[in-house]
Amino acid sequence: MKKVADMKPAKSSPKGRTPRPEQTRSHLAGLYRTMLIIRHTEEELARCHQRGLIHGACHTYVGEEAIAAGVCSHLAPTDVIFSTHRGHGHALAKGMPPGDLIAELFGRSTGCSRGRGGSMHLFSPEIGMLGTSGIVGPCILQAAGGGYAFKLARNRDAQKQPGGVAVAFFGDGAVNNGAFHEGLNMAAIWKLPVLFICENNQFATEVPFSEASGIPDVGRRAANYGLPGEEIDGNDVVAVSEAAARAVARARAGEGATLIECKTYRTRAHAEGMGDFDYRTRDEVNAWKARCPIATFRARLEEDHGLSCQELDAIEAEVKELVAQGRTAAEAAPPPTPATATTHVYAEPARVVAEPPANPAARQLTFIQATVEALDAEMAADDRIFVLGEGIGTRGGNFRTTAGLFAKYGADRLRDTPISERGFTGLACGAAMAGAKPVVDFMFVDFVLDGWGEIVNQIAKMQFMSSGRLKMPVVLRGCIGIGHSAATHHSGSYYGMFAQVPGLWVAVPSTPRDAKGLFTHALRCNNPVLFLEHREILQVKGPVEEGDLEIPFGKARVAREGTDATVVALGRMNHLCLAAAEELAREGRSIEVIDPRTVVPFDADTILQSVAKTGRLLVVDEPAGPCGFAAEVAAVVARDGFDDLDAPVRRLSGVPAPTPYSPVLESQLVPDAARIIAEMRGLLEE
Repeated sequence: MKKVADMKPAKSSPKGRTPRPEQTRSHLAGLYRTMLIIRHTEEELARCHQRGLIHGACHTYVGEEAIAAGVCSHLAPTDVIFSTHRGHGHALAKGMPPGDLIAELFGRSTGCSRGRGGSMHLFSPEIGMLGTSGIVGPCILQAAGGGYAFKLARNRDAQKQPGGVAVAFFGDGAVNNGAFHEGLNMAAIWKLPVLFICENNQFATEVPFSEASGIPDVGRRAANYGLPGEEIDGNDVVAVSEAAARAVARARAGEGATLIECKTYRTRAHAEGMGDFDYRTRDEVNAWKARCPIATFRARLEEDHGLSCQELDAIEAEVKELVAQGRTAAEAAPPPTPATATTHVYAEPARVVAEPPANPAARQLTFIQATVEALDAEMAADDRIFVLGEGIGTRGGNFRTTAGLFAKYGADRLRDTPISERGFTGLACGAAMAGAKPVVDFMFVDFVLDGWGEIVNQIAKMQFMSSGRLKMPVVLRGCIGIGHSAATHHSGSYYGMFAQVPGLWVAVPSTPRDAKGLFTHALRCNNPVLFLEHREILQVKGPVEEGDLEIPFGKARVAREGTDATVVALGRMNHLCLAAAEELAREGRSIEVIDPRTVVPFDADTILQSVAKTGRLLVVDEPAGPCGFAAEVAAVVARDGFDDLDAPVRRLSGVPAPTPYSPVLESQLVPDAARIIAEMRGLLEE
C-alpha cells in the first residue's frame, strides 16, 4: 500500500528523466486546464452566491481540484461517475461545461438538471455524470451498481473487449456509513470494475475525521475487503493521476475494484455563507492554502516539464473567458416553465398495453409458478435483466421465486447476495442508471425497510431529478401479509406507506393470472415497481394463459359482479371477500367485488362506476386502517361519488398493533371471513 508520510508533494518527473506516458506535456497541460476550470468556476459561484443569484446551498470544491482532474483524466465518455453533495469538481472534470453547472445553481432551464437539482443534485448522463446526491453514501452503492451493469455487458460481449468503469467520489464522512462497508464488500466479492475515491478533506461537515474514525487512514481499510488500496497526497495531481491510471487499468482488465484515499483539504467553508472558524482555525486553513494544488502544480510544470509561463497564462486566460461566458449565458437563461414541475415523476412516455381477455379454461398454475414463468420469459428476451437476493441462485429462493432459473442464466444474472439489503438496493439503483434492469428479491417485504432510504431518496426520484434522461427499471419484490406465526418482523405489508412516495409503482396481485401479467408489465416498463405477493396465497392455483401475457398497471378487475353493494379488497383479502360474497349470495344478496390489483397507479374509475350501480361501499384491507389504502379509497369515493352513495362508506381494516406470534393473538389482528360477512350485512342494512 502506498502511503503519504509527510503530505509533501513529490515531483512527478525529475530533470533528466523521461516522463512516463501519462505525464506527456499534453496530458499535464490538460490536468492543469481542468483544475483551473474547477477553481475559476467555483470562485465565480462563490461571488454569485454573495450576489443572491444562487437560491440554495453552494458547496464548493476549492482546494480539492487535483483529485477530480487526476481521476477523470483516465475516463472515457462511456465511463460513469457518481458523487455526493460536493460534486461540482467531478462534473466539470467529467466534461460538463461551466455554464451548465452555473445555470443549475441559478435554477435555470439550461442547467444540467434543468433547475431541479441545484448544488447537490447534478445530472448529465450524456457525459457519464450519472448524478450527485445530498445524502452521504449512496454514490458508493450506485457505483457498485454501475460496475455490475458493465460486468454484465462485458460478459455479453463475445470479444470480451475492455469494459466500462464506474467511479464513486465521496468524502471521509462516508467511510463511517454502512454504505461504505456494503459497497466495498460487494465490489470485492464480485470483482466489479469500480474506483472508490475517498476525498479525505479532514472534516465531515464540521466533525474532524480524527474524532470520527478509530484509525487515522482510509486506504488501509481496503485490505479488510481483499481490495488493493492506496493512500496518496490528494493535492498532488500527478500522484492522483498515476494511482487512477493503475486502478482504471485493473478495472478494465476484469481485476476488480480499488480504494484510493486522497488526503486533501477544502479551503472554503462547508457551504457558502456558513461559519468556518468555530471548528477549525485560520492558521490551519492558511497553511493548506499555501499548499494550493494548482499553484504547486504550475511551479512543477515550469520547472520540470518545460511549460512556459506564457503557455500557462494562455491556458488560464482561455479558462477565465470560458467561465465568464458560462456565467453570462446562465444569467440570461430563462427559468423552467412552471408546468414542468411535475413531469418525469414516472417514465415518459408511458408504456401502453391492452389486457387480453381471460381464458377460464387455461391450464392451472400457482401464483409463484406464474411469476417464475413471467421472469423466465423476460430474462430470455432481455439480457439486461438480472436478479439480486439472498438464496435466489441455486436454491431458487425461499419461496421458489426463481426456481430453475439459475441453471439457465448463471450466477451473474441470478446473484446470491450477502445480507446487505441497503447495499444491494443501492447497487440496483446504480445498475439501472447504467442501463441494466435489476430485480431485487427481498424475500419478505419487511426487509425492504433496511433499504428504504435508497428507495425513497434515490430510486423513486431518479427519473424526476434527471428530467427523464435516466430510467429506473427496478423491480423490488417481496412477500407481505400476516400468517404462519411469522411474528412482527416477517408479517408487514406497508403498501400504503410505499404509495406515498412519488415515483414508485405498487402492485398487489391476488390471482396467478394477475401475478404473471402484472409482473411481466413491471419487467417491461421503466418505472420502479414494488411487487408485493401475499405469502398466504402463493400456492393458490388459477387459470393462466400460456405464452405472452401482460396486464397494465392502473386497471382494476371486477372479480365478481353484483348490484347491492361494492366491496374493494387487495391480495388475500380479495379471496376472503369473494368467499363472503358467495355466502351472502345464498341469502339472495348480490355483492360486487373489485380487485384494484395496483395501489399506484390507482383505478378510481372502476370503483366509482361500481358504486354508482350499487350505492354502497365497503373497503376491506389487511394492514391497520389509519392513513392506509382503505382510507384513500374511502376518501376518493366520498369526494367523487358522494351523490351515488345510499349509506356511509365503511372500512374494515387490520388492528393497529405489531404482529404477535401466537396463532390465537395473530388472528385478532386480521379481518377474517366472519367479520367481513358481518360488515357486509351491516352495510346492506344501513
